[in-house]
Amino acid sequence: MKQSSVLSPQHFPDWTQIDDVLLDMDGTLLDRHFDNFFFEEELPRRYAMLHAIPFEEARDRLMAMYRSVEGELAWTDLNYWTKRVGLDVVAMHKELDHMIGFLPGAEEFLRHLRQLGKPVTIVTNAHSTGVSVKVSKTGLDRYVNRIVDAFEVGYLKMRPEYWPNCQRLLGFDPSRSLFMDDDEGCLMAAKAFGVAHLVHSAKSSSQLPPSPLPQFLSVAGFAPLLNGRSPA
Repeated sequence: MKQSSVLSPQHFPDWTQIDDVLLDMDGTLLDRHFDNFFFEEELPRRYAMLHAIPFEEARDRLMAMYRSVEGELAWTDLNYWTKRVGLDVVAMHKELDHMIGFLPGAEEFLRHLRQLGKPVTIVTNAHSTGVSVKVSKTGLDRYVNRIVDAFEVGYLKMRPEYWPNCQRLLGFDPSRSLFMDDDEGCLMAAKAFGVAHLVHSAKSSSQLPPSPLPQFLSVAGFAPLLNGRSPA
């Protein structure tokens, strides 16, 4: 079986060949443990209480709901989920915001990109309501030039339609852009569009082991990305 690749010295980014840096938010910069806990544990628990059903049944129901809109904008729309499950999902995010935080090394990486003078755009599948809660908690916006949610583009990142729309919005050159994400489907769509420099975030949650992908350069942290050839 082919081993998943991890960035080695010859694979360090050549920043002289990169003009724009596009970064995913959840699972790449921010710890996905919050999202995993929220949608797989806390929301099912409260849904079970609301409907007086066992936790396992509640979780099964919600997982089926998630799958029914996977790949559609509704999948990440907190307002949609508030209406569908009958619980204030936005308020719950604010209530549990103490669990929201950066992955280890993410802030150092963002500061490094600023020192290199690279424009950084967050490209996230999240809805603006979720982005607002997480930005308010982490101050992520102070490190980047712009945050673009999927609703501004019109599609989620794993959809082929996303990337030409995103390019028209941001004006980046795919051949001179780096995109980093923890989701295989998003990386595959970016690759098909022609984004030249792709990095997989193999450790999306602080509470789970790394899950590298064999077809992409996978990193379980940011240290390898702090090296490489820098602009003169």
